[in-house]
Amino acid sequence: MQDHTARPPLIGITGRRKTASLIGAPSGFADAPLETYFSEYATSVLAAGGLPVHLPLDAPPSALADRLDAIIVTGGDDVDPRRYGQPPGAHTLTVDPERDDFESLLMEEAITRRLPLLGICRGAQLLNVVRGGTLRQHLALGEGESHGSYAYPRAYRAHEVRTVPGSVVESLYGASVRVNSFHHQAVERPGSGVSVTGTAPDGVVEAIELDGLPALGLQWHPEALAGDPVFGWLVERARSRD
Repeated sequence: MQDHTARPPLIGITGRRKTASLIGAPSGFADAPLETYFSEYATSVLAAGGLPVHLPLDAPPSALADRLDAIIVTGGDDVDPRRYGQPPGAHTLTVDPERDDFESLLMEEAITRRLPLLGICRGAQLLNVVRGGTLRQHLALGEGESHGSYAYPRAYRAHEVRTVPGSVVESLYGASVRVNSFHHQAVERPGSGVSVTGTAPDGVVEAIELDGLPALGLQWHPEALAGDPVFGWLVERARSRD
């Protein structure tokens, strides 16, 4: 048993690679590579008692997993449909194969080491794909809960999620919880060892867990919801892991 009580557990956070033009860099630097994620991922980890650290796409996933106590795979662009045996559809947005490769390997390392793992939005979808599952490529606006609508502020709780009794999400949120909703894709066929533990009223998958492992995927964005308990769960699992 490793002793994690003397220091805050180290929580790795993945990001996405863009160019410095995104932040208005001058022309000479506009094409410089930039890695970014929403600051609320890190501040949520800090508030829960963890120590956040950025995970650059160029680092070896195995070396990162050797040093980390837990991992968060964040939201972002669509997972490449070819990773789950489908061609890109009419509504496929930007695909980043480099990020897909890095985060998939990182997840596999976390699973092998039983490292606590939290996938958020895209991260939840990729977790299912890594386990051999598929995604529903597009949720149309105006149908069901209209999951992909960006009409609301990020902290607005747009719809309910019903949780499965005895699941991790049920222990964190109770029988139901209202969540924000900013996704046009979702888990379709669960992968090996993946249990669906939260669904929206229209049946769209909102939470998954890996059987017997400290791995959880949430389709909503808990970092935008002040005090969401999932970060406390991740930090506590990181403190107590074998």
